[in-house]
Amino acid sequence: MQDFPLTISTILRYGSTTNADSQVLTYTGENLRSTTFAEVGRRAARLANGLRNRLGVTGDQRVATFMWNNREHVEVYLAVPSMGAVVHTLNIRLFADQIAYVAEHAEDRVVIVDATLVPLFSKLVGRMPTVEHVVVTGPADTSAITEAGKSVLDYEELLAGQPDEFDWPELEEHEAASMCYTSGTTGNPKGVVYSHRSMFLHTTQVVSPAGFSLSDGERVLQIVPMFHASAWGLPYACFVSGATMVMPDRFLQAAPLIAMIREAGVTFAGAVPTIWSDVLAELDRTGSAIPTLKRAVVGGSACPPSLITAFEERYGVQIIHAWGMTEMSPLGTVAHPPAGASGEREFAYRTSQGRFPALVRARLIGPDGSELPHDGEAVGELEVRGPWVTAAYYKDDDPAKFRDGWLRTGDVGTITPDGFLNLTDREKDVIKSGGEWISSVELENHLMAHPAVAEATVVGVPDERWAERPLAGIVWRAEPVPFDELRDFLAGRIAKWQLPERWTTLEAVPKTSVGKFDKKEVRRVYGEGGYEVTYLD
Repeated sequence: MQDFPLTISTILRYGSTTNADSQVLTYTGENLRSTTFAEVGRRAARLANGLRNRLGVTGDQRVATFMWNNREHVEVYLAVPSMGAVVHTLNIRLFADQIAYVAEHAEDRVVIVDATLVPLFSKLVGRMPTVEHVVVTGPADTSAITEAGKSVLDYEELLAGQPDEFDWPELEEHEAASMCYTSGTTGNPKGVVYSHRSMFLHTTQVVSPAGFSLSDGERVLQIVPMFHASAWGLPYACFVSGATMVMPDRFLQAAPLIAMIREAGVTFAGAVPTIWSDVLAELDRTGSAIPTLKRAVVGGSACPPSLITAFEERYGVQIIHAWGMTEMSPLGTVAHPPAGASGEREFAYRTSQGRFPALVRARLIGPDGSELPHDGEAVGELEVRGPWVTAAYYKDDDPAKFRDGWLRTGDVGTITPDGFLNLTDREKDVIKSGGEWISSVELENHLMAHPAVAEATVVGVPDERWAERPLAGIVWRAEPVPFDELRDFLAGRIAKWQLPERWTTLEAVPKTSVGKFDKKEVRRVYGEGGYEVTYLD
């Protein structure tokens, strides 16, 4: 058979010709600006020419982005890898020290910055010694960037006068295409380098029925940031399938997201649970309807079953649970129930993390290092391998994260005989009480099923007798209820010995840069006596 390299330039060529009339819609706060895939392709060529001819980008030099989800970001996603360079998405929500660290660690040479983010970027650019050029996508005060010794160029000026075509090179599919750093919750972020081949294969999985079943009839709202694990692969998947991209830019609050869904006729969307929880609350508060939205993917952290039920019963939206990691590009599993499943059995499949695809192998490892059976009962640490799973971190030898060529995910759970993953917790978050494990995720899901609870987080805290016991932190929807009412509510759902004795009210659950519950921060504040804790016998 012919040897055909699997590259991003193939996606660019195909999407901008075969799907030429499909559109990228970017929300401005007032309306949607529209650009066809054909025009995106032409602008990507002009961008590549500008980067090569004016800024001297060659080889696999890193071109970073400090951007929201918008058309310009899509152009960078397509142009930079296709010209042979590497696009590095800087996570704007990391701490300042972490952003500066990853920019230097990745050796970013050019950074493309949204105009609205220039004030934030200006505070950081002086700590990015490898950066030479900063390209800004609109009018902004760039004096601090210039004072830091960096050249500044307007994005449209960079494209102006450049040819609509670029001689896209025939790249080797194992070359680097893009970089993404982990959120760095336990130290400096770690760099993951995606190859052209890995991203191409990942794209085919996202588009497929075992993934998200995308086609040119879909209108996809990409809420998950493009700086977070390649926006779950949605930009490339839309470009190759012809699905309309609806990009929210910086408007990520519930009200504008609902406006986008209604105005653009969104049929499919993807975001973390906290976003969907906010959208649900806003829909309930305003009485709005979102009749076009049929499917919504939830990932990044476990989705409460109550949220799945509420969206389906009140708004006709099917919540699709998915799981993955930055190290996995990120798609690992998608919770599509098998044919014939119904009732409680179907719902059990839907609330699982989902089924592994053919190209991702998984195994469970017990505390003694032995491999455990996939019987839906044995609980162990999940390890994975596959063509879109990283084999190493960039310039960071971390052998503890790998075992015999398998990535150690740090997640704990079970796998059923038919390949469905049920995670009980993160290894670092599981509560080890009296020699037994308590799943913090299970307790959180049950608590968030109570009508008075908006959000709940559960962490293990030190206990003299049992080593660890659960602390439950509650964010109320409106009026609080007594904690013993919540404890009674839990009592009918879990074993008595798992019931928390410690309870506290939170104004909000601390979140990581990608919207996950920051349990490390909860444990820290508790340890410093920062919470008013109620003890129940």
